[in-house]
Amino acid sequence: MDEAAATSASMIHSSTSSTSSSSSSSSSSIFTNYPFISAVVAFAIAQSIKFFTTWYKEKRWDLKQLAGSGGMPSSHSATVTALAAAIGFQEGFGGSLFATALILACIVMYDATGVRLQAGRQAEVLNQIVYELPAEHPLAESRPLRELLGHTPPQVIAGGLLGIITGAIGHLITQAIS
Repeated sequence: MDEAAATSASMIHSSTSSTSSSSSSSSSSIFTNYPFISAVVAFAIAQSIKFFTTWYKEKRWDLKQLAGSGGMPSSHSATVTALAAAIGFQEGFGGSLFATALILACIVMYDATGVRLQAGRQAEVLNQIVYELPAEHPLAESRPLRELLGHTPPQVIAGGLLGIITGAIGHLITQAIS
């Protein structure tokens, strides 16, 4: 009994020490974490595209576009697909880490075209109803609800493609550096 406990403790100790030494050597900083950087870059590119397309269409600068949701392309989709692609390139597409990232990406993209898109459409209707209320109604002065919450399928597809391209380019850059 004591020998079995000693063997178990030894195995746990060696497993813990090898895990901690490999994790500390393989990920020295979040700023060198290729999947993280790919996701952040994809988000920044998507938000920048929205910012400049708003200027092109409306001839005005709208700083809210740099952080707002909705619009073309979907920055949520770009972020999660860049993360999944980068994990796939780094860890392999057959691993459980990639599968987890892929499922997360699918849920985020489904939510963007489903629940969030419908919530935005409901906000449009509610804003119209409130706008048509008589001035003496207590809700007549309420602030309008945000209408641009979700994405159309083309916006999600564009964001997903942007994320995959960002992850692939990041992979090529990390391969060229190594």
